[in-house]
Amino acid sequence: MSGEETFLIVGAGLAGAKLAEELRARDFPGRILLFGAEEHLPYERPPLSKDYFAGRKRLADFTVHGGDWYRDHRVELQLGTTVTALDPAAHRVTLPDGSTQRYDKLALATGSTPRTLPLPGADAAGVHVLRTVEDSDALLAAVHGETDHAGWLAIIGAGWIGMEIAANARGRGAGVVLVESAREPLLGSLGEEMGSVFADLHRAHGVDLRTNTSVREIVAYDGRASGIRFGDDSVVPADAVLVAVGARPNVDLARDAGLAVDDGVLVDASMRTSDPDIVAVGDIASAEHPLLGTRVRVEHWANALNQPAVAAATMLGREATYDRLPYFFTDQYELGMEYLGLAPPDARVITRGDVSGLEFLAFWLDDERRVRAGMNVDIWDAGDDIRALVTSGRPVDPDRLADPAVPLSDVAP
Repeated sequence: MSGEETFLIVGAGLAGAKLAEELRARDFPGRILLFGAEEHLPYERPPLSKDYFAGRKRLADFTVHGGDWYRDHRVELQLGTTVTALDPAAHRVTLPDGSTQRYDKLALATGSTPRTLPLPGADAAGVHVLRTVEDSDALLAAVHGETDHAGWLAIIGAGWIGMEIAANARGRGAGVVLVESAREPLLGSLGEEMGSVFADLHRAHGVDLRTNTSVREIVAYDGRASGIRFGDDSVVPADAVLVAVGARPNVDLARDAGLAVDDGVLVDASMRTSDPDIVAVGDIASAEHPLLGTRVRVEHWANALNQPAVAAATMLGREATYDRLPYFFTDQYELGMEYLGLAPPDARVITRGDVSGLEFLAFWLDDERRVRAGMNVDIWDAGDDIRALVTSGRPVDPDRLADPAVPLSDVAP
C-alpha cells in the first residue's frame, strides 16, 4: 500500500476518532484527515445525559484522545468543518469554502440529529435538545439559572435520554415533569412490562411522570419557554423544556451522493456501503448482522466504539465482520442496567430475581422460546451467560429460565 494514499473520515465523534486510531493500529502509512462539525476534540456522548450532566465528570474525562495524540499519530484534524458534498465517482468531497479534497477511501461517521416537534412555541428560547456538550451545559444552566437554586424542567419524551436527564435533574434538586405519549416509558425499547419498572422508579423519586399524554403547545412568555400545555388545555409551568423524542441519522450527504440509504446508510457486515471505497459506522450504519439475520441500526455508544475496527480492516482491504450483539446501558438513581441483544418490544418477557427490589434479570423470548435479548439490573456477573443464550439460538424452558436456582447454562428444556 502506497504511503501516498489518503483516507478521509467524515464525522469527528467517538466513531470517527476510533476509526483513525484503528487505521494507525493496523499500520496504515498514508494520510488521514478527520473532519468534524464541532470545535471540540472528539468526545463520547453518553456522559452528556449521565455523569457530565450529573456533575461527576468533566469534558476532558470523556474526550477520546488529547490533542497530542492526533499530532503524534499524524491524524489531520479539521474541526469546525462540515463536508458539504460527496462525489464518489471523482473520489472527492467538497468543503464549506468550495475547495475539494481527494480521497482513496472514505468513512462516513456523521452521527445523528435530535428530532424536534412541530408545536407552537417550539422555537422559543429555553427549549432544548441534547446532542452536544454545549446542549448539556445550556440545559443545566437553564434549570439552575444564575444561582444554584434548581428550578423545574419539563421533558417531552420518556426514552433513554429523557429518563436519564430526569434522574440526574432530580439528583441536582430540580423538579421534573416527564411527558410520554405512549402508555409506558421506554415502550419501543423494553416493552410495557419493563417500561413500568422504570416508570415506578421515577415516580418513587418524585418525577411527575405522565404517560398516554399529548403536548399541544410549549407555552412561552416574552419569547421564552415557561411551560407546556397538554391536550386537555391544562398547563404545567417550567423553567426549561427538553425535547427528547429521538434522533434521525445524518444521511443527507450519503443520499445526495447516490449511496444506498433507507433507515440509515446501508452497509454489509464488513461496514462497506454500496460504494466499495466507502464505509459507514456508528449511528448512521444500517448493517447486515450475521447472527441476528436482519439489518440493525442502533444509536448506541457500543457501535461507535466497536464498529471502527471492522471498518478500518475493510478500508485496508482485509476481511472483517461485525457480529457483536447490540448493547446499551443506563444508570438512573440507584439502578444500573445493561441490555444485550435485539428483541421486539412485544416479545414475551421472563424475569428471574427481585424485580421490585431492582435486582433481577429479564429475558425476551420469541415464539420458539429462543432468547433474543437479555437485561441485567444490578446483577453484574451475568453478561457472558446472557450473551451465550442469545447467540446460541436454542430454545429454553421458561420455568427454568425464571428460576434463580437453575444455572443459566442449564435452562434448555
